[in-house]
Amino acid sequence: MATPLGAKTFTSGSVLTAADVNGYLMSQVIAVFASTTARDAAITSPQEGQHCFLTDTNSFMFYNGSSWEASPVGDITGVTAGTAMSGGGTSGGVTVNVDVNSASVVTATTSDYLLIEDVTDNTTKKALASDIAAAGSITSITTASNSGLAGGTSSGAATLTADANNLSTATAVATDYVVIEDVTDNSTKKALISDITALVPPSDPIPLILALS
Repeated sequence: MATPLGAKTFTSGSVLTAADVNGYLMSQVIAVFASTTARDAAITSPQEGQHCFLTDTNSFMFYNGSSWEASPVGDITGVTAGTAMSGGGTSGGVTVNVDVNSASVVTATTSDYLLIEDVTDNTTKKALASDIAAAGSITSITTASNSGLAGGTSSGAATLTADANNLSTATAVATDYVVIEDVTDNSTKKALISDITALVPPSDPIPLILALS
């Protein structure tokens, strides 16, 4: 069978050569037959790549070099969006998308996977949750005796507060420190007792007594 030559517009007076007939017509025509019986009777020596259409089955067939076989036809009749997907359709070109709103809710663990885009090759892959946000190794927080703290927990978020009742008793001296809030920058700092007593006029010890009581 001649190599197909594509399309050509013939004008009045053009010479139609044998090559034109073979390349523009015979090699590119799709013959129509009522059935395979009619086709085989008409085409006794089919050529590889030759096509035909059968009206009894409304189907296309082609010759593969040794036998006639049905031309490939898609058998997908619809696309339905599954878990965590949206979109789909039953005709034409359809689109599906990832849709987390249609997925069920679960509490993630470090061994779960998440979808990511790998920027090294721009492909979609899965990654362990533990790789994205490394799990902490703290299992509990407790406040020791005489630590000056209260609170703690063995799970979830912990809350700690200063607690003077969780301290041992001592007699204060001028070189000891007390905890203060520095109003210049609203931060917690330590200050010498001697610095605090120096702020109180000698003639008015009452505020110091009240502050230290």
